[in-house]
Amino acid sequence: MERVEIELDGRTISLEAGDLARQAGGSVVVRQGDTMVLVAATMAPKPREGIDFFPLTVDYREKTYAAGRIPGGYLKREARPSDYETLTCRLIDRPLRPLFPSGFRNETQVVCFVVSHDQVNPADVIALTGASAALMISDIPFDNPIAGARIGRVDGSFVFNPTFEESKESDIQLLMAGTADGIVMVEAGAKEASEEEMMSALEFGHERIKKLIDLQIQLKARINKEKATIEQAEIDTTLVDRVNSIVCPKLEQAMEITGKQERANAVSQIKADLDAEINPEKEDDLKKILGNVFHDAEKNVVRKMILEKKKRVDGRNLNEVRPINIKVGYLPRVHGSSVFTRGETQALVSATLGTSSDEQRLDTLELKGTKHFYLHYNFPAFCTGETKFIGGPGRREIGHGMLAERALVPVLPDREKFPYTIRIVSDILESNGSSSMASVCGGALALMDAGVPISNPVAGIAMGLIKEEDQVAILSDILGSEDHLGDMDFKVAGTKNGITALQMDIKIAGLDKSIMEKAMQQAKEGRLHILGEMDKALHSPRSELSEHAPRIITMKVPTSKIRDIIGPGGKVIRGIIDQCGVSVDIDDSGLVSIASSDQAAADKATKYIENLIQEAKIGKIYLGKVKKIVDFGAFVEIFPGTDGLVHISQICDRRIQSVSDEIQEGDEIKVKVIDIDQQGKIKLSRKEALKEKAAEDKG
Repeated sequence: MERVEIELDGRTISLEAGDLARQAGGSVVVRQGDTMVLVAATMAPKPREGIDFFPLTVDYREKTYAAGRIPGGYLKREARPSDYETLTCRLIDRPLRPLFPSGFRNETQVVCFVVSHDQVNPADVIALTGASAALMISDIPFDNPIAGARIGRVDGSFVFNPTFEESKESDIQLLMAGTADGIVMVEAGAKEASEEEMMSALEFGHERIKKLIDLQIQLKARINKEKATIEQAEIDTTLVDRVNSIVCPKLEQAMEITGKQERANAVSQIKADLDAEINPEKEDDLKKILGNVFHDAEKNVVRKMILEKKKRVDGRNLNEVRPINIKVGYLPRVHGSSVFTRGETQALVSATLGTSSDEQRLDTLELKGTKHFYLHYNFPAFCTGETKFIGGPGRREIGHGMLAERALVPVLPDREKFPYTIRIVSDILESNGSSSMASVCGGALALMDAGVPISNPVAGIAMGLIKEEDQVAILSDILGSEDHLGDMDFKVAGTKNGITALQMDIKIAGLDKSIMEKAMQQAKEGRLHILGEMDKALHSPRSELSEHAPRIITMKVPTSKIRDIIGPGGKVIRGIIDQCGVSVDIDDSGLVSIASSDQAAADKATKYIENLIQEAKIGKIYLGKVKKIVDFGAFVEIFPGTDGLVHISQICDRRIQSVSDEIQEGDEIKVKVIDIDQQGKIKLSRKEALKEKAAEDKG
């Protein structure tokens, strides 16, 4: 076994190899504290035939035994990956994929198992470093290591790989990956942080990433495993020159067509004409080669047009945002809605308000409890003019939804002030670039339309980059083709005050500081422009909730009274729900939430509970109801759930033979509390109440 370790800011991170999973191409156990992740990387011996992409699979799974727990459910074993596990798969895949050799087609798997979890140190960030280390010591052709770092900011100071408790206090949550040369992936959330603060956090993290990369290089030198040789297909330069001479002039004309579908049709026709001219016999091998050469030609034409002519595919300037059209309150029966259209990207976004019973339950190794705000993103095939099998959400949909959700969380009202569960659904109806950022904009508008008192509207914009040696072009509000053919996908969401979410993927070795600073500043300008357009449609949250939204009244009751409200077997609380037609939830702290779309019903339930929890006070007069008559007096209910005894001597100011001579069961009478004994038994007097009433009448 080989082991290397490093201490960074008081955190010890170690890599072990040669002990576990020895038949994998390369395996390591990465550890921080008592959190351990086993990562195994394996490559198929031969390339997969008939594909034009790199078949990489990254899988991250949390074993419940890692935290000393047994899975819930009938089968008692881990089932399909949770959203958190899916997002972590994406976090590892995104920075690794561009760093493999071009043309590499051997199926490759990177599998990460969380095998020990101390409930203190997150596993996802060390799994990212472990994945790179496993690839480095394997025979897989991967020689450009990366490392992961999570950066928080607590009390104004940056913290490397913060614990869960530190993360709760942090106003910046940044997970990043980088090579020794630069940053290649960023996933961040913040409470309206400035661009300068984000850059400082990234620089802080990159310095620590470099040291983790050095650690991997040390481990690789000790293992010293020979890398597999990948044969690169020879490029037929004569064929490339011929294809370029045929298609480049036509592609330059096609790229001036502004409509996405029309432009795509024109490009497809050029490709079909090329195939007919060069490959009339329909040879499969030549068809694949032509496809790759044509793709490179298209990529070069678009990049050259942007870098040399400063002209984009749809004719915009580099920093220009497409036209924006907004509708709010579009869906009449939902609580809040918007249609956000930017160019050829359109999102139909709805906001639904619910009660605490609608909260999402979380049960992973790292996340427990409930979640009262969640955003779901859907990307049907028709939004790009395609037909596909309709199934559940994929990794991309889960990732885009989480990015939009993270962008909106910092502006939500406090739970105590706005006790609603909130669900946002973004259905993408058209897509040509950055539908996740359209979901952010549409989500903020839907929240305001629903009357949710968010602190500030949030907008998002996607930035792109074209870089050839010293030539650099930063693009605002990128199209789908600019994303596909460019070098960067950089999404920034925020308010007028600062950034709330950031996501960046780099397809080249890394970015230097100056380019990132310029991209952030250009993104800020675009974000402020979009916020201005949103302001024209809806300036601030509506003052009233939708008439279809439930009304929630909250009240705090003593914890000792919780059992009185619930009653034996839930009898009392079910009675309140049935009699008043409301929803009632109560938590362990004594916070009661009463929800109903009928204000009168909610008020009735509130009064009912107030009566249940009130306590009798000596000297106070109550209008009570006679519940039972006995020989020595009468039991009178002074408020629901509380009664006392009126002794026969306290019924009136004269001697009576029978209680029934004065009062009957069901009568409402005024009584005064004259004593409460140590057992809590209440003594009442009708006589004293009558005396006080007579005195008031005389006065």
